[in-house]
Amino acid sequence: MISPVMPAARRLVAAALAALLLAGAPPAAAQDDPLATLRAEREAAEARDAQRLAELVEDRDALAAALEEARAANAQAEARAVAQAERQAALQARESALAARQAEQGGDLSAVLDTLARHSGELRDALAESWVTVGGAALPPRLDDAEVLRPEHLEALGDALMALTAETGRLRAFEAPVAASDGEIASREVVRLGDLAAFSQGELLERGAEEGLLATVARTPDAVSERLAAFQAGEGDRVALDPTRGQVIAALAQRPSLMERFQQGGAVGYVVVGLGAFGLLVALAQYGYLLKVSIAVRRQLRGLDRLREDNPLGRVLLRFRALADDPSPEALEARLDEAVLAELPRLERGQPLVKLLAAVAPLLGLLGTVTGMIVTFQAITVFGTGDPQLMAGGISQALVTTVLGLVTAVPLLFAHTALAGRSRRLTGVIEGQASAALAERLESRHPVPGTRGKATHAAALA
Repeated sequence: MISPVMPAARRLVAAALAALLLAGAPPAAAQDDPLATLRAEREAAEARDAQRLAELVEDRDALAAALEEARAANAQAEARAVAQAERQAALQARESALAARQAEQGGDLSAVLDTLARHSGELRDALAESWVTVGGAALPPRLDDAEVLRPEHLEALGDALMALTAETGRLRAFEAPVAASDGEIASREVVRLGDLAAFSQGELLERGAEEGLLATVARTPDAVSERLAAFQAGEGDRVALDPTRGQVIAALAQRPSLMERFQQGGAVGYVVVGLGAFGLLVALAQYGYLLKVSIAVRRQLRGLDRLREDNPLGRVLLRFRALADDPSPEALEARLDEAVLAELPRLERGQPLVKLLAAVAPLLGLLGTVTGMIVTFQAITVFGTGDPQLMAGGISQALVTTVLGLVTAVPLLFAHTALAGRSRRLTGVIEGQASAALAERLESRHPVPGTRGKATHAAALA
């Protein structure tokens, strides 16, 4: 039996072959006509489709596979349409249920939901920078997306509030990444004191730029750092707390150290301190020399019969005894004064320099004050008086240099007084012993009854 499809298929094949022959030999005039070219391309495409259809007709297996594929695609499309219809019905049912429930609740519960959502959001924003949420309880949930007030919303909000309240009175230790002042990030043990502060290894912490990252503050006062480190190590039972949430500790941390104060003086401050240190070194060296001389002079006083060259008194008396007996009394006195005056420069050495530096130091401090005020007025001229920090540098220099000048001058004045007093005592001892030796020499030339004993007694008193 011949299938009725076969003649139709043969006719389609013949038509496709004819279309191919016509498309393969286009006239020369059509090559230059765009409409003819478009028509030829369309006819070629139709011929290809006809050829493919003929092949499918000839190949029953391929035709059956294509038909099955089309039926499967149709079944999938119908299944998706059914699923979409069911989902739409479920959404409509949920919308109806929500509308019914909202209608049952009325406007009062809607207002309660709005109030809870607003307060929940404000609480989350207020606790965003709080230490309670670091290593502790979580923030309350947001209720902005809630459409209907449910019991679980109230329970979640109440539990979150209770947990946060409990965390404000707890001390917790946990591991967290901490960024040091040099930028290095490492995991450390962090101790959190309720909602007041957090510290690690004796350094106070602050919130970092990234979420969940902590950073050390720029500077922690030394006394606070020692107490915090001892508390974390278990060696102390006290901890430093700042009820102002770090404002007092931040103010203490901004207080400059002694070295920072010194650096605020600028170039004039360096000069003042340098001159003061040099003057003190000169004064100490000279005072040490005078102490050595005092010890030698006391030793010489205990043995005037054996004169030594290691002290000014011994040298003066040796020079006096070396003089001949021929000179007149005036010449002997002049020679003795010469010997005493020769020893005075070494006893008074360094005193003029120390006195000069003591007088110059306040003047240099005044110079630093003037230059600091000039810097301050320049800052006011450029930036105005809106920001006091811009004027702080000049004011600091003006005040610090004055302080440095006074602090330098006062010790130098005390040192000069000590040097002058000790040198005067030594000079008095030397002059007294020299006068006694001169009196004995003169009495030995012209003895006067009753005067030798008095001279010897006066010399002993001297």
